[in-house]
Amino acid sequence: MYDSLDSIILGRRSIRRYHDLPVAREVLETILNAASWAPSAHNRQPWRFAVITSPQERRELALAMGARLRADLHADKVPPELIEKDANRSYARLTAAPVIVIVCLTMLDMDRYPDIKRSEAEHLMAVQSTAMAVQNLLLESHARGLGACWMCAPLFCPDVVSSQLGLPADWEPQALLTLGYPAETRQSSRHPLQDRVIWR
Repeated sequence: MYDSLDSIILGRRSIRRYHDLPVAREVLETILNAASWAPSAHNRQPWRFAVITSPQERRELALAMGARLRADLHADKVPPELIEKDANRSYARLTAAPVIVIVCLTMLDMDRYPDIKRSEAEHLMAVQSTAMAVQNLLLESHARGLGACWMCAPLFCPDVVSSQLGLPADWEPQALLTLGYPAETRQSSRHPLQDRVIWR
């Protein structure tokens, strides 16, 4: 069991190119169910998922997000050719993936406090909980022979994502995952553990 888990953890990669093959609804539900078994603050399970399999919906979302990206980069005075390169790369990634999962959080079931400090801590706990659900989703996807890539672009345009998809008002977009059967293999490495750990 441990060898199998280790191989899944160590074998997972961020995949950005996919075969043009649909992912069965049952497989997606299995992956999302694994995500829902992540630990969460107070066991409130604040994660929410919007799954997009329609090519038209993916294109429209990519166009809307791309328009905001162009506007932001233009305001930053980024050269036009670099803006187009960045926007076109983003559009290609979103439209070429058979599935997009928008990961959101909701504060509806989280604790409420009268002061800013504890309220911010509670929101951060929801963010952390949602990130743990994403890790489960990524690992289960890899275990099922799928590839996925975590993108944080919705953090820069949550209003665009919410409006385009008609999300409930309490859903706060946190991330975008592309998902499909991998059409590439990727290598990766990690910094030495001793550079990241303090023992006391």
